[in-house]
Amino acid sequence: MDPVALTASGEPSPFVRRAPEKPLVLAVLGPTATGKSALALAIAERHGGEIVNCDSTAVYRGFDIGTDKVPVAAQRGIPHHLVDIADPTEEYTAARFAADATRAIRGILERGRLPIVTGGTGFYYRALVRGLFPGPGADHVLRARLGRIADRRDDARLHRLLGRVDPASAERVKAADRKRVIRALEVYFLTGQPLTAHFARTVAPLAFAEVAALALSVPAASTADRTARRVDAQFEGGLLDEIRGLLAHGVPESARPFGGLVYRQALELLHGVRDEAATRALIAQQNRQYARRQLIWFRKEPNLVWFDGPGDSPAVAARVERALAPLLLARDR
Repeated sequence: MDPVALTASGEPSPFVRRAPEKPLVLAVLGPTATGKSALALAIAERHGGEIVNCDSTAVYRGFDIGTDKVPVAAQRGIPHHLVDIADPTEEYTAARFAADATRAIRGILERGRLPIVTGGTGFYYRALVRGLFPGPGADHVLRARLGRIADRRDDARLHRLLGRVDPASAERVKAADRKRVIRALEVYFLTGQPLTAHFARTVAPLAFAEVAALALSVPAASTADRTARRVDAQFEGGLLDEIRGLLAHGVPESARPFGGLVYRQALELLHGVRDEAATRALIAQQNRQYARRQLIWFRKEPNLVWFDGPGDSPAVAARVERALAPLLLARDR
């Protein structure tokens, strides 16, 4: 490991190059409405970066306003990858994201540029930096059978079964977490091997690179204000017209992005479920709840360096820049 790097002010940097022989990849992560895009743009502009989207809804074409995509005019000429790459009727998976993002990152590195993975979909980020285990796909018939067993007996019965065939998973997963218990049993019955055996064979797609990841956190009150203002901007920016246009062009309401936050509630508004004021309030409330879930997810993610405050704050951007300086100087040497 390199010795502790110092910032320009002589303070230890939280970022230390652990594998200087590997190319560097940055990640700017965190809950919704924390200013990730603004911060990533600032870093990219200053250090010759290109941005790799890590948001599960921004991959879909046509869904722009409700996903807060950075408009082309505001991208400052900085390339953005993995945006608008899937049709709304496709099922874009974390595995596909990991493969697509890896290809994009390799291309950026080959051009001598700095890849900056940016977004708030924690599962996508985990798939990219830690990998997905090479287990079997979903077997809906088997899942239904196991679900019926739990319905007839109880969740504890399934958990005891898991304890017999995969003790390590049973110790890790609680009996009340039926979905994960069923998945562990499904993997065992389909492959004859426990989940741990599959995890041992998991390969991280970015094993060839060193990932330096930072995450942003803002107080709950600030999140509430920022999400409320974002929702107002989405409606005033033409969210409902965007949805009407998608429907008019044949995108079915069953399309996956229509089931996501903002679009689901806005569709209900168009169907008369509630009025616009109530819909705005509901979206803001559910954004706050989503932000809390994202924060819990990212807090469990190892090796993140946390910064308090929004990324569009000049003070926060300056703190991040000072902390990253030794890392980026080492990269440029």
